[in-house]
Amino acid sequence: MSEHGAGASDALYIGVDLGGSTVRGGLVDAEGRILRELSLQTESERADDLFRQLTELVTQLHQDPEGHDRIRAVGIGLPGLVNSGTHQVVVLPNLPDLSSIDLYGEVKRMTGLPVVLDNDANAAAYGELLSGAGRGSRNLFYVSIGTGVGAGIILDGRVWRGATGYAAEFGHMTIDPDGIECACGNIGCLETVASEPNIVRRTRERLFRDRTSSLSRLVIPRDREFTCADIAAAAAGGDDMAQLIMDRTAMYLGVALAGVINLLNVESVVIGGGVMAAGDTLLQPIIEHTRSRAFQPAFDACRITADQLGASAGVVGAALLARDEA
Repeated sequence: MSEHGAGASDALYIGVDLGGSTVRGGLVDAEGRILRELSLQTESERADDLFRQLTELVTQLHQDPEGHDRIRAVGIGLPGLVNSGTHQVVVLPNLPDLSSIDLYGEVKRMTGLPVVLDNDANAAAYGELLSGAGRGSRNLFYVSIGTGVGAGIILDGRVWRGATGYAAEFGHMTIDPDGIECACGNIGCLETVASEPNIVRRTRERLFRDRTSSLSRLVIPRDREFTCADIAAAAAGGDDMAQLIMDRTAMYLGVALAGVINLLNVESVVIGGGVMAAGDTLLQPIIEHTRSRAFQPAFDACRITADQLGASAGVVGAALLARDEA
């Protein structure tokens, strides 16, 4: 980590976390505390609209009357591949293509500040490491389960990005070779069975075959779609089908996490994202399925927990990456 220099206690950093459904931004101090936070529904149809939304959010935070003169850098986490050498967005599997737009250069030009672009899960991993469930760890694997499935790797206290910045694409590990096509073009990625939209899809498909579940009433047309939260609530209430869906999801995640633990021997796995609102209904089966498949000494050396920062992890982590790496 870099030295923060004189006046570091007064310094602020802009952190932005772009998600599939929500984009969040905040002013964060050098200790990882959020002083101001904004959130908007993500512009998910056109690249130009998404780009404008991101730049306007940064501008709004940068012009904060109380913090403007104290802001030192900007960090932005995006749910896709970012080339760490060129600062270019390469691909956003679930959002409009920003690869032909110089987001890095435009934000740097607008603000006159150093800018860091990174994968959103890398940012969240860093936030949880320094300010959340991973505090005290040096080697951590973070998983975010939401619109997609992302991950970040921390080795010896630093984000590990691989040769070009594309490491930790956990959601695009093949988990079912006979499965469905993923947004990335591959077949049977973990994301096709464990992301929030695909958990709902799998539940709907099963309900077409079996209407005995209490979830059946949720497929009747009404004023909203049913969600993972509905499935988790039904599972917690004893619904057999909902419990089966949650356990099957946990099994897929456990298979993948066991491979990570065997490969990296991390001391901490932190699981976050919107799906983890299910709490122990999903977390405990994940732990058990991981335990049954991981090399026992490696599993025993690893603690698997839910995140602590929740939806703010990416904002905090992006800001702290800007603090330390810009």
